[in-house]
Amino acid sequence: MSWISFAGHLHRLDSVAYYFEKRDFMNNIKLVEDSRQLLDKVSQYIDTARTNISTSVNFEMVKAYWLIGREIVEEEQQGNQRAEYGAGLLRYLAEKLTVKYGNGFGYENIKRMRQFYIAYANSTPIGYAVHTQSNKSLNPDLGWIHYRALMRVNRIEVRSFYEIEAVKNSWSGRELERQINSLLFDRLAKSKDKQGLLELATQGQIITKPVDALKEPIILEFLNLPEAHQLVESKLEQALIDNLHHFLLELGSGFAFIARQKRLTLDGDHYYADLVFYHVKLKCYVVIDLKTRKLSHADIGQMLLYVNYFDREIRDENDNPTIGLVLCTEKSDTMVKYMLNETNQQIFASKYQLYLPTEEQLRQELQKELLEIQQRLGETDNE
Repeated sequence: MSWISFAGHLHRLDSVAYYFEKRDFMNNIKLVEDSRQLLDKVSQYIDTARTNISTSVNFEMVKAYWLIGREIVEEEQQGNQRAEYGAGLLRYLAEKLTVKYGNGFGYENIKRMRQFYIAYANSTPIGYAVHTQSNKSLNPDLGWIHYRALMRVNRIEVRSFYEIEAVKNSWSGRELERQINSLLFDRLAKSKDKQGLLELATQGQIITKPVDALKEPIILEFLNLPEAHQLVESKLEQALIDNLHHFLLELGSGFAFIARQKRLTLDGDHYYADLVFYHVKLKCYVVIDLKTRKLSHADIGQMLLYVNYFDREIRDENDNPTIGLVLCTEKSDTMVKYMLNETNQQIFASKYQLYLPTEEQLRQELQKELLEIQQRLGETDNE
């Protein structure tokens, strides 16, 4: 048996060989780990660069479309405003540009470019010195697919709201279209006064109190479920869990999913809250109860139990009071008013719809509810 002196001690040769093998092995592990970390960093740089390139190219086309639209409108305004001239001009451009550049410059797209400039005539493409009546610039975080949806919104203050929210929430073009079609602005605007509407249009959705985070009605067309009378609550709950991403988008920014069927135990009796979220902006729990029927006084009482339980048993000193939200097919604000005191800021009820109504249907429904709110306020003033 052979021995060797190493690090002040005698070691058998076979154990020394094992030491060096182990050391090399550990060094290899560290090398692999360092390499993986390097790969992750390099990949992140490449992914970021590709995203920036894609965004940059997309916005360059947005600027080009705005400038093309401007040229068309200015040409039409040079004494050639006859309808047949305008249509002929667009078809001529579409034909020639398609031959030269391929798809993307057909007649319908050329019309959209013209419409784009008309809708954003007071904006300026970044990098271009164009005289307009305002200093507002087109947003480089929005692509052509976003602007195609935005320019169909006629009310300027409402269009501004959707621009702000699309950037703030990184909405895809499809999600932006859905929010516009579901009249998100009008649903949020129901509880706003004039100052609140101005802030909504210029700053987007600012959440400082519970009512700011709620909207009505809640639109759940993405569930593809039958009408409520054919629906059971467990199926509705499962559908929401299966489509949690879409549900969170509909609820709005700030909601984080915590649990479903959260068990609450009182004196040996068990109660189950359908869905529990945490609102990171309001710093509070949000308990949601699902009803596939009209709201009843028992539903309010049940939610009051859930909210009080969370406040006393679950939330800590850093959390704000719990919010309770009952989602139902119909509701009575008068009943809620008489069951809860006037200063209630914790328990709410919102209607939900399993289909995306037409803009006119939704607008009529909102106007009807606004009238009811005004009538109730008038009754309160008379008292």
